[in-house]
Amino acid sequence: MTAYLLRRLGMLVATLLVSSFVVFAGLSLAPGSPLATLSGGRSLPPESIAVLVERYHLDEPFLSRYASWIGNAVQGDLGVSISLRQDVSDLIAARAGTTAGLILYAALIMVLTGVGLGLLAALRPGIVDSLVVMSTAVVIAVPPFAAAILLIGVFAVNLEWLPAFGNGSGLWDGIRHLTLPAVALATAATAAIARVTRTTVRKEMDHEHVQTAVSRGIPYMTVVRRHALRNAAVPIATLAGMTTASMIALAAVVERAFGLNGLGAYLVNAALSKDFAVVQGISLVLVTAFVLVNTLVDVVAATLDPRIKLGRQT
Repeated sequence: MTAYLLRRLGMLVATLLVSSFVVFAGLSLAPGSPLATLSGGRSLPPESIAVLVERYHLDEPFLSRYASWIGNAVQGDLGVSISLRQDVSDLIAARAGTTAGLILYAALIMVLTGVGLGLLAALRPGIVDSLVVMSTAVVIAVPPFAAAILLIGVFAVNLEWLPAFGNGSGLWDGIRHLTLPAVALATAATAAIARVTRTTVRKEMDHEHVQTAVSRGIPYMTVVRRHALRNAAVPIATLAGMTTASMIALAAVVERAFGLNGLGAYLVNAALSKDFAVVQGISLVLVTAFVLVNTLVDVVAATLDPRIKLGRQT
């Protein structure tokens, strides 16, 4: 496991370096000069231009600028927002909690509901299985923005059970405000987890050693938990982790729909206002989070199945 973790750590560092290079290269690839990109096309006084040139080393070669930028980023310095005149790191820190809470809440809904429905369908063939299969086939095709509109119309406008917009204040009110966005973000993913759980658990239940355990009088739910669900945990955990990582990108749509003050919504606003330093900073944070989540998924899968870290998984 130590050798496997070291390999994964090396791959993680290499991936982050490549990702950060791509994010930074956008400054040079964007139309116009880097200075015009950073300023969003605004007319700036000479003093502000001098500050930008000095801060971003615009008078140096590209690789030197990248080395300076990534060095500052590692220390938590992501530049300054042109429109707000504030450090990008502070702006990100003020909004990261909302996005992290939304994604964690959605992941919890996805895993608990998806695995529960999948187990129910796998262990109850017949009408229950058919209902789960049909409902998940429909739900899995619903994009987050469509789910958001439906949830707002039903639970916020008609029933008035939950708030539709804003972050709320305090722990309980914050959870209430995040409930509909989390459900919208988790809807299609829950259906996918349910279908994978159903398929893998049913396949495991058909294995000879599982049937032997049942015939020996071992309690049925014990057999399901120890043999079927445990062996099916790798594909379920892998899909859950990959889906959670994809939520990092999809969160922007949901945050905009529900008026949440998160990183995704702020990234869209920064792009519209051409605040390139903010776009760079948030992109780097989101890419880093995506890579970290995927690496964690690989480590969890290797922990559940030793064949993976030994390189014998097919």
